[in-house]
Amino acid sequence: MGDIAGAGLLSHAPVIMFPEPARIEANGGRDFTLATGLEQLRRELTDPAGHPPEYDTVVVFDSHWATTTEAVITAHPRRTGLFTSDEMPGAISRLPYDLPGDPELAHAVAALAEERKVWIAANDDPHLPIHYATLNLWTYLGQGAGAGTAGGRPWVSVSVCQTATTEDFLNIGRIVGEAVRGLDRKVLLLASGGLSHRFWPLAELRNRMAGDPANIVTAEARAADEQRIAWLEAGRHDQVIRTMPEYLRYAPEARFGHYLMLAGALGGEACAARGRRFGAYENGIGTGQVHLWFDLPAGRGGR
Repeated sequence: MGDIAGAGLLSHAPVIMFPEPARIEANGGRDFTLATGLEQLRRELTDPAGHPPEYDTVVVFDSHWATTTEAVITAHPRRTGLFTSDEMPGAISRLPYDLPGDPELAHAVAALAEERKVWIAANDDPHLPIHYATLNLWTYLGQGAGAGTAGGRPWVSVSVCQTATTEDFLNIGRIVGEAVRGLDRKVLLLASGGLSHRFWPLAELRNRMAGDPANIVTAEARAADEQRIAWLEAGRHDQVIRTMPEYLRYAPEARFGHYLMLAGALGGEACAARGRRFGAYENGIGTGQVHLWFDLPAGRGGR
């Protein structure tokens, strides 16, 4: 039987892809913990020195991949190429990538979804775009991590369906979690995305680059983020889920679908996994960003 070996709500903020000197300059003389936190996460969990990583596949709930009539999970044997962001080509340009995939897992998810009448499709179209919400995290946590294949462990992406409700997201996550547990896999789940997600106007944002949370676009959005961080650190996923109508007023990235799918895979409101911060809560030109890792007891998957 398979297991969810670990899970994280992780920021993919583009600033982590800046060269270190540029990050330090933008942050007033010190690096963003959004970058150093991912470096620490790799050292401790995903590629610990002298020890093979204790997982087989990484599944990314990708908040930048918006689908409309269904959620989609990548089923490619491998995704390779060069990536330039259409959103920020000056920051992420011609990034080489080579991600092994896990078609068996993808098709198991799709088959279970069809059986349960949940809208999830597997797709292995070689022209299917890839997004930096997956690639930024892979650059830090997956590139070369582990032994075996040339590109490290397999990485699979799941879209955020833009017509989905909170309950839809939870159901999609439940299907993913159940499919994982039905295979001989140890899987890491990464919810790649931010918290509150409104930007400063263009004329102001270059003066709001520093990570200090004082630069979050409103005090109310910052307070809403910090409340949810506190709940997640206490293992109160039920509180986060139950207060989604309130939180949506602060425009969480992708309607927080990346986190909600993660939570669904871990048991939904019954999940009591406590979040551990890697780095600080930081600003991303007005948006709220954090890395939270949920340590899961073997065989329990967060429940």
